[in-house]
Amino acid sequence: MYNENQENYYQRILANSISSRNPSEKAKQRAREKSPLYFEDLKRRLLLDFEGKKLTDIKNSEIISTNFGDTLKITTTEKIDFKIEDNDFKNQINHNLKLLPKIGIKKEENLKNNGYDTIESLKGHDAYGDIASKFLDEIDEMPFCEIMNLLDRNKYSKGCRDNLLKCISLTDCENFKFMDIETKGLSNVPVILIGVAEIKGKDIICSQYFLRNYTEEDALLDAYLSHLDEDSVHVTFNGKSFDVPFIKNRCTYNRIEANLDLPHLDLMHFAKNLWKDELPNYKLQTIEREFFGIERHDDVPGQYIPGYYDTYLSENNIGPIVPIIEHNRQDIVSLAAFLEKMYMDVN
Repeated sequence: MYNENQENYYQRILANSISSRNPSEKAKQRAREKSPLYFEDLKRRLLLDFEGKKLTDIKNSEIISTNFGDTLKITTTEKIDFKIEDNDFKNQINHNLKLLPKIGIKKEENLKNNGYDTIESLKGHDAYGDIASKFLDEIDEMPFCEIMNLLDRNKYSKGCRDNLLKCISLTDCENFKFMDIETKGLSNVPVILIGVAEIKGKDIICSQYFLRNYTEEDALLDAYLSHLDEDSVHVTFNGKSFDVPFIKNRCTYNRIEANLDLPHLDLMHFAKNLWKDELPNYKLQTIEREFFGIERHDDVPGQYIPGYYDTYLSENNIGPIVPIIEHNRQDIVSLAAFLEKMYMDVN
């Protein structure tokens, strides 16, 4: 039945749309900030504001050396209260009979109706005893990446998909690599900025690598790869489809050997499952605004970034790339907040 809460929700959503009969001032401002003229004007203002400034004038920036030459690194550190509370996940796995081969939703239901509530209890089953014993022996020694792969391959039920989030309690928070890239286009063009955020105790440390000119892409890629090891977990927003394949392609182009086949949490997919009834769309900035109250100003959307970068090069002026660096930094910090909220929601 339609109720007052629903009405208030729809009124709020409609007020945030410029096409509504009575759009809010925020909606009007957002519409202005999406127009091409706005971004041309913003670029002109940035060129004036940063005239004569050098890249090393950007706060916390430095030139670093890599195996492939020098590149620019910007490092920022913020306090963060990031908590992944223990959820006894190994015990939860024990109750998910569908992780065993040839057990689907109906078979699990039948087995539980006959008293087989856990994989442990199946060790005494005539048909599944050997499979259950082998699974329990393997899961105790299984590395985190293999547990994620096991859960990712499981095709049964929403609960199994949520387990991909629940299982992160089994790894150290410092293994998460919150990553986002900015590029010159959608394919076969350079990466111009890579940002990676890492949890270190009570801090989140953002390392961003910027392409000062087209000759430095190999150094930029190598600098990012130095953050990865066998325990790393990529955390991205649409990174399975875009960011990681893009980096792989650019590593191949630059003849850099890289293992990017790491456990991967693409938070866009989880957002669609968890928050489909709470959000008007699944854009990263919509989630920031709706759940965390973050409103970005003078943020440069992806479609304008190639043109801004071209202006940086042609005018020898850092102004146009300053908001791109901030856009990238905010993206990777937000990913940490998203992951923590998602983990809390599924638990």
